[in-house]
Formats: sequence, structure tokens, C-alpha cells
Amino acid sequence: MLNLVLFGPPGAGKGTQAEFLEKNFNLIHISTGDLLRSEIAAKTELGIEAKKNIDKGELVPDSVVVDMIKAKLNAHPAAHGFIFDGFPRTVAQAKALDRLLEEHGTDLSAMLCLQVETQELIDRLLNRGLTSGRSDDQDRSIIENRISVYEHKTAPLIEYYKAQDKYVPVEGMGTIEQIAERLAKSVEAL
Repeated sequence: MLNLVLFGPPGAGKGTQAEFLEKNFNLIHISTGDLLRSEIAAKTELGIEAKKNIDKGELVPDSVVVDMIKAKLNAHPAAHGFIFDGFPRTVAQAKALDRLLEEHGTDLSAMLCLQVETQELIDRLLNRGLTSGRSDDQDRSIIENRISVYEHKTAPLIEYYKAQDKYVPVEGMGTIEQIAERLAKSVEAL
């Protein structure tokens, strides 16, 4: 089973690139952002609580996210593998993912880390905000806070996966196609 964490700061292109990986390697794409946005749109209790955090550029509590991931894994028992997009975001979540995968008789194959310059991230998110309708993509200060939260709370995951020899850096600058090709080569090398 091929299980990948697609990692990188907000605006790195994780969602776009996950679509390519999903098709090319027959994987199930689990986007915590998409899951949370659907809960918010449905105005569920989970969605209302999550929106408070998201609107401030903060992380949603681990327990909420872990429960959503567990439900998705359980919903696809015959999957060839999964792409985790937006999860894990903390070492605690990474450990929870390790346990969830172990319960399913598998483990994580690699963390593919998209590396993108900060100004490019800001430009991409502001541009996406013009069409996405996402309030967190329309305010430069919220975007900068999201990047700061990533750097302080999420980037330590790199060391966690380096220690397991599962960290794979991937250049995230260039065209969508160039980045997709780099990712595919990284996966094929596993």
C-alpha cells in the first residue's frame, strides 16, 4: 500500500498536485481542508467550531481532524493507498496517523514536501482568493499568519519524518506540470 503525506506551506499547491498523484498512482485523496470546508458549508457543529479557527488562520484541534481521517480510512478498506493533504500538521497528529495506519496493517511510505518561496506563496493565495471565495485567501495579514503558523507549528514535522527516513523534499516552484513531474519521479523512486 502506498501512503503519502503531501506537505508544504499554505499555497504550495498541495490540492492541485494531489489530483495528479491520485490519478497517476490510483490513490484516495484525503484533504482535511476539503473535509472541513464541507462541514462548514453544512453548518454542522464541527464546521461552526472549525470555522472559528480557520477564520483566524489557526489550526483546527487535533481530535477533530483525527476523527475525520479515521472515518475516511474506514470508508475505503480496499484502497491501494492514500494521499494525506493538509494532515498531519503537528507531531501529535503524525503520531496519530502512524497509529491509524498501523490499525489498518500499513504505514506511511513518504512525506513529499513541496518547497516554495514565501512571496510566491502569498501571491498564489491572494490570486486564488480572487476566485475561491475563501476569506482566508483574501487578506494578506491572515495569509502571513497562516504561513507563520506553518513555520512554527507544522514545519517541525520535517524533523519527525527525517528521523524515519521518510522525508522527500520536492521543488515546488515552476509550472503545475513541472511540479507534478517532479512529484511523480519522487514517488516512482520509492
